[in-house]
Amino acid sequence: MFQGLRTIVYPVNDLARAKAWYSALLNQEPYFDEPFYVGYNVGGYELGLDPDGSAASPGGPTTYWGVADAHAAFARLLELGVPAHEAIQDVGSGILLGSVLDPFGNVVGIIQNPHFALPPAS
Repeated sequence: MFQGLRTIVYPVNDLARAKAWYSALLNQEPYFDEPFYVGYNVGGYELGLDPDGSAASPGGPTTYWGVADAHAAFARLLELGVPAHEAIQDVGSGILLGSVLDPFGNVVGIIQNPHFALPPAS
């Protein structure tokens, strides 16, 4: 079901300042830049900045596991007896994400992102 770790999203309270800082740190501009989310492709993984994340994320950053089918993966996680944290939602451009709380209270996110691919192996 899981394809591997894909994305970590940091909650930020000042998106413009966070974007400037991470752009300088990474020496690149984001590949996805909207008022509701900023995303960077860093070595085949995504670093996301979420201006609304601080209220939604109980423990800080949320790590998202890549999946081919977000709805099926979410259903499987619920079958394992854990509660939903955020239902599957389309956040734009065909990207679907959602999350559950594991039995220990950690947020486990899943993401189906048709625009994101790992670089070819060298």
